[in-house]
Formats: sequence, structure tokens, C-alpha cells
Amino acid sequence: MKKINTSPISGTQELLPKAQAVFNNLKSKIADTYHLYGFQEIETPTIERTEILLAKAGGDTEKQIYKLIKTGDKTVEAADQALRFDHTVPLARYVAEYESSLTFPLKVSQIGQNFRGERAQKGRFREFYQCDIDVIGRTTLPLAYDAEVIAALLSTIESFDLNTPVLARINNRKITTGLLEFLGLTEETPEIMNIIDHAEKVTPEQTKNSLEELKLDPKTVAKITAFVNLHGDRSFVIKELGNLEINNDTFKEGLSELDQILYLLESVGKKDQIEADMKIVRGLDYYTGTVFEFILPEYPNIGSVAGGGRYDNLTKHFTDQAFPGVGGSIGLTRLFYVLNEHNLLDHEPHSLLDYAIIPVSEHEYDEAMNVAAKLRGKGHSVTITFSGKKLGDKMAYASKTAENGIVIGAEEVETKSLKTKNFQTGEVTDLNIEVVSNPEDFWAD
Repeated sequence: MKKINTSPISGTQELLPKAQAVFNNLKSKIADTYHLYGFQEIETPTIERTEILLAKAGGDTEKQIYKLIKTGDKTVEAADQALRFDHTVPLARYVAEYESSLTFPLKVSQIGQNFRGERAQKGRFREFYQCDIDVIGRTTLPLAYDAEVIAALLSTIESFDLNTPVLARINNRKITTGLLEFLGLTEETPEIMNIIDHAEKVTPEQTKNSLEELKLDPKTVAKITAFVNLHGDRSFVIKELGNLEINNDTFKEGLSELDQILYLLESVGKKDQIEADMKIVRGLDYYTGTVFEFILPEYPNIGSVAGGGRYDNLTKHFTDQAFPGVGGSIGLTRLFYVLNEHNLLDHEPHSLLDYAIIPVSEHEYDEAMNVAAKLRGKGHSVTITFSGKKLGDKMAYASKTAENGIVIGAEEVETKSLKTKNFQTGEVTDLNIEVVSNPEDFWAD
């Protein structure tokens, strides 16, 4: 009988070993692919000064921050420390703090847990892993980095071997901003951006009604609606946008940047995995240029599996120097959840150990440890079943933890002749391994 509630807190993820191995496999693939693209790993603390986090936070985000209070300090009325809610603010502080020691453009990756006090629900977590990549420039940052970040994220998701296509939907906020400027709707831009950002979550009629509620005339509503529904490959969308004849510098700049990024991605063989899509605006004002979201087209109900974009000045709250950047993020905890729900994950990602050594009795423990040491020295993962149970029970346990089993009894100790059994195929083969002859050598450096 349980004395206290041992279930994990709502909104957190807790996995059994086999599922944890699948999760860790995804995390390793993300880290490996980020490294292949030249991103250097950094880690920032999960605990930040509250004033640092609040420098960027606003609206719902500010309400979702977990503040920390030292239980032993009765004099503190309000916490001055809090748990980070994303990697972006810590990165901004990091760049501002160490900018004299960093090399720019700075390419970094961050893989770690973040915390948000959201309402816990299916597929939404309060404690979650995010896997970010960012490129930060000093004063300026070439546009080509936008394409590289998108290419890196595409390659990362491809490494999951999901057997389903992945599509990067790309836009540039300058295009939408320029269009609204041209239509004389500068003051309404934030509200219209928000409507566009939510267009896929509601019916077309609801989107139309939301625009009409802003007191826009029918022709303007029709123009915005037609614009929002525009998507497709580079040649089609760039041509259609050009045909709108929008005489606005911001619009033209955004159109040129979008064209360049799509071209660069096409040039590295990503044409079938990208499209321009005017629905992608990423509601936050944080983004100022390129914006993108990734989906699995065959599973539209999953929603976005990654996203990001370009921002003008990462560190504006911490320094007067300009550090423009572009970044993207994979929300690993949510992604793992939804991919698992749709049976899209490989559930045998080397989650089993290479070998389980089964000593028949305690008299073979020293030999078992010597064999394990040699196998580990060759890079194999090994466990030893120290148990007083019957051999059959030991074998059953070993088959659940490892791919291969090695039984060591008195005969194996005497002859130094070992055999290994593959638990999946039943095949038994000789194991050629030099065993430490003196048990004391096991402990030698």
C-alpha cells in the first residue's frame, strides 16, 4: 500500500527504460546532426535571475514562469530566481556576457530542459526538452545562414527514419508586413498577424469573420484571405507575389529574401521538402524576417514538429550592440509523444545491451567481471546477472536486457573457452576474447 502519491506531476514525462532508450536515441541523433552542420554545443543554467527572464517575457509567458523560493529563507517575499522557459533568453544573456570571447558568426546548439507553467494536457508539457540551433552575427548576419538552419533541421528530422515525408513551410514576415503597410493597415498589423497565425486552427469562415471584426472593407478582407491561402513551390509563389504589384519596399525586400532562401535550399537537393507558405508568420513579434515551420504532411493532425526564424537583435535587452540571428528548435518531448502516438518510432534503437554475462554461481563472479572488463574495453555494453536464482531464471532476465548472453560456469573458468548466444536467433558462437588471467589485474589501471 502506497503511503504517499508516487505518480509524476501532471505535465511531466517519465518513461520506462525501453521508451527512455527510444527518447535518448532521438536526442543523440539531433545532437549528432547539429554537430555535422558545425554547431557548437553550449549549456546555460536552467536557473536564471527572474529579471533576465522577464526582460523578454510578456503576456502569458510571464504568467507561466516558475519562480524559485528558498524554503529556509523566511525573509524573502518574492523569488529573484526562476526556471528558464526557453533557450533564447539564456542565449541572449550568454552572448552579452561573453561577446568579447566569442567568435562571430557564432553557431551554437542547446539541448536541455525548459519549464512553463502551462495547463497540462495531452501532448503539452510543463517540463520539456528543447533542441535549439542558432547562428548569431555581430551587427550583420548573411541571409544564407537562414537556409543553413532550415537544411540542418530537415536533415535532423530525416535522421529519425520515420518513413514519412517532412516538409518545411517557409515565409518572410516582411512580405506580410509590407502588404499590410501597402493596404494602410499598419496599426492593425499585430492583430492581423495573430489572425493569420491561427488560420489553420479555425475554419476559413472564422478567419474571414475575425478580419471583418477589425472593420476592414470586403475587398481588403478578400485580398488578405487570398494572400494567406497562397502556397507552393518557389517558381509559383514568387511569381504570384510579384503579380500583386505591391509597391512597398518592405514587401519587396521580404520577397527577395524568400526567393534567395528557397533557391539555396533547392540547390542542395531540398526542393521536394520545402514550400513557400503565406500562412506561416509565427505570431511572436520576436521574428523579423524569415520564418518557418516543419510538418509531416501525411499526419496533419500532429501539427508543427519544428520551427524558428530570423530575429534582428538577440540581445537588445542586455546590451546596445546589435546581434542579429536566426534559429530553429525541435520540441523533443512533445515530438516524441506525438510520434509515439502515431507509431512512427523505431522501438528497438539499440535499447538492449550488447552482452549479459550469466555466472552460474558466485564462484564465477570474478571471471564474469574479468570478461565484462575485456568486453567493455572493446567498446561493448555489458551487464552481469549477479543472482542466486536458477540458471533458467537468469537466462530469462538476461534475454530481456541484452542481445547476447554468455554463461560462465566451472568449465568455462577452467578452459577459458566462452560461447555467446544471440537471444533473437538462438545462434551460438565462440567468443574470442583475451580474459584477464589474474583477477587482481581487473583493478589495475
